[in-house]
Amino acid sequence: MSAMKFEYQNPTRLIFGVGTLAQLGKVAKEYGTRALLVTGGGSIKRSGIFDRALKSLSEAGVSIFECAGVEPNPRISSVKRGAATARENHCDLVIALGGGSTMDAAKVMAAAALYDGDPWNMIIHGQPDPYIPTQALPLITVPTLAATGSEMNSGAVISNEETKEKSFVQARCLYPKVALLDPELTASVPKDQTAYGTCDLITHITEGYFNGSGDTPIQDRFAEGVILTAMEYGPKAIANGNDLNARAQLQWAATVALNGWVQSGSGSVGYPVHMIEHTLSAHHDIAHGAGLAIVNPSWMRFAAKTNTPKFVQFATRIFGLTAKGSDDLECALAGIDRFEAFLKSIGCPTHLSEIGIDGQLIETYAKETLRITHDKDGNLSARPPMTEADIVAVLRAAL
Repeated sequence: MSAMKFEYQNPTRLIFGVGTLAQLGKVAKEYGTRALLVTGGGSIKRSGIFDRALKSLSEAGVSIFECAGVEPNPRISSVKRGAATARENHCDLVIALGGGSTMDAAKVMAAAALYDGDPWNMIIHGQPDPYIPTQALPLITVPTLAATGSEMNSGAVISNEETKEKSFVQARCLYPKVALLDPELTASVPKDQTAYGTCDLITHITEGYFNGSGDTPIQDRFAEGVILTAMEYGPKAIANGNDLNARAQLQWAATVALNGWVQSGSGSVGYPVHMIEHTLSAHHDIAHGAGLAIVNPSWMRFAAKTNTPKFVQFATRIFGLTAKGSDDLECALAGIDRFEAFLKSIGCPTHLSEIGIDGQLIETYAKETLRITHDKDGNLSARPPMTEADIVAVLRAAL
């Protein structure tokens, strides 16, 4: 009898397809007429996406109040700025137009606009009693990058630039009301960011895949299908940014990778690669996907020693390798080598030294990772659970 027992619900309405940006105004009007429009560093204005979005909103009678300049690792100061703008202008909805950072910041802004306290209280960073929001302004997400899957989930990751902390909040009220996915909006994404997004979405899958209960054949095949799709279409999108089929497949893969469907019932106990990377990017402000490309292969080699059968399955189903009796671990490690080679082939760094990080603060990274998030025994949730020494070893292997 299966040990699976779970509940799944994702309330976000998904509108997918080339040209769907034109529907933004009509969709937004269902939720309000005074929108906080959250944007990033300016690429959407250079590409014309901003003007197209504005036209659709204007025609529908929706006024916008912009919060521009959200950083790649979104800062709590930007969240506070956006929430203040929403309150001052009596906004009744929030629209996120940009990548994962923009969407994450917009989620917390939507909750912070209705909260009198410090928004950093919402972010789980080791405090004894974090504030989990229960209400937020209606949110519409319009991603311009295939990566985080934030467009259709209830989580957000925020950095505190003063304390050099980066962590997350998850709450039902943060689910977007609508996710409007137009693959054409991702056509102008540079090669490096496309590669990092491909790594990000794959890592969302591998976290659940390797940290799950192990007796989940349907979820495993869902996961493997998403990985294979990303590995097929990611390089195509990198080679030709205007390949809208490749862009569409990559964007759909990114959404499915973290909207809860693939992981439902898997019994996953944690996201250790993400937690370690959050500490690195809190200190060094590196691209999230690049950090994951460095940490994930190193963590996989650590975990493969105790979870060998699952890594053999990965090597067999993803790369067509074959284990021969006592050579199971050898097969597992060969699969990880192939995965790391794929990341390199699309332009991702796979060692800390490639991005200018040395080993001087490795013990600090490990301590801070565990201070921000740990299980009842003080370890980092994973299969197997990770001690401070384990995190240090993974990071040293990643140098």
